[in-house]
Amino acid sequence: MSGTARLLDGTVVASAATALFLVPRVLRREAGPARPEARPARREARPARQPPHPARQEAEANLPRRRRPFGPEPVLAAVVALILLNQVLVAVYVNRVHHGDVSFIARYLPPGWFDVPRLDFLAARFPAPELLAPSVLRVQAFLELPLVLLAFAAVVRRLDRALYVRLARSPLVPPAAVSYTVAFCAVEWDLRNPFTVDDLVLRSLAACVTPPLIAWLARREPESGSEPGSGSGSGSGSEPRPEPPVSPFRFALDLWAYGQLMLVLYDTVLLYNLARLGDHLVSAAVASAVLVATRAVPSPAQRRPPGPYTAALTGTLGRALALFLVPALSIRYAESFGTPQLAALAGLLVVGVALRRDATLLLPPAVAGVLVGCAVAALAPGPYYEATLLRSATGALLATTAVCALLDTTRTRLVVRS
Repeated sequence: MSGTARLLDGTVVASAATALFLVPRVLRREAGPARPEARPARREARPARQPPHPARQEAEANLPRRRRPFGPEPVLAAVVALILLNQVLVAVYVNRVHHGDVSFIARYLPPGWFDVPRLDFLAARFPAPELLAPSVLRVQAFLELPLVLLAFAAVVRRLDRALYVRLARSPLVPPAAVSYTVAFCAVEWDLRNPFTVDDLVLRSLAACVTPPLIAWLARREPESGSEPGSGSGSGSGSEPRPEPPVSPFRFALDLWAYGQLMLVLYDTVLLYNLARLGDHLVSAAVASAVLVATRAVPSPAQRRPPGPYTAALTGTLGRALALFLVPALSIRYAESFGTPQLAALAGLLVVGVALRRDATLLLPPAVAGVLVGCAVAALAPGPYYEATLLRSATGALLATTAVCALLDTTRTRLVVRS
């Protein structure tokens, strides 16, 4: 066994143990400090309310308004834009300095990297192209950790905003950054090139700055989980009610869309294959449209409470995301560069712990989901491991959701008839 495999296997064990130890404590803890209960006012003793003084009105008008939270998605979009911009600069550098020959770096990497477009119009007019040398591998080494952690945070926020706030402000994010960085660095060392040492330093720096960024974004969220001024409270002066988690069906669509966009990024810019971006524009547009639609259309969960099976599935999804936060990337890379059996065992352990609370209730839907997921993987495999896993997981989640909805409907009819 190579040193890379041993390091990845050890990271899988350590990160899974960290998740199993910390997640139950994080989920039991409140997302923010509890607000003191309002004392009942005695109406007969309350003096008549006086109109505010004009000077006070002017001072209150000049106070800065509370900014609306925007979550991790705009920051994630900015990181993606920086990665795309860096790929354009890579194309300029390769075509101007190396005359379109990528062998100076491609020989250190597996086949399938550095399909760089010409961009002759821009390359011919770019001043001092030799200064763009850091765009090759190094800039992206710093941006990959924010990319994956912000994407994970965005997925969690799509399911349950209160859960996102709790996880992003918890002690789980720094260990996740360390686990992901170790996995990145292990693969980086396995694919050593002249820029490896620079990349290791940049990845370590990203691990220091990304957790505070995610915690800062979460601190901008209201503690109740609802947008300021949304009017979700029960009345004037009452506490706004937290937004309910979205339905598992809607979350399955969001999960597929985010996964599809990440696969597009992987196939193109993360492997420095910007010339292949045109082949993926349709799938990227469809995934983006799904994310816009699921955000714009009101959730049925806001109009009526879910049934017990659907509610149990939603809770299990939240626990699974929390448990996967720390070991997710090490499990993924251990499948390719470490011990696949250990990675599979760690993944099954995390899923089992997440399912344990509602195992009896969700066993029939989970079995149906597993069968559908296996059928999708066998009948409609993707071009590589991640694509197959995304299709299989989406099919499994949709099937599980459908069975839960059917069982909830059947239970409702039985209750009404009885």
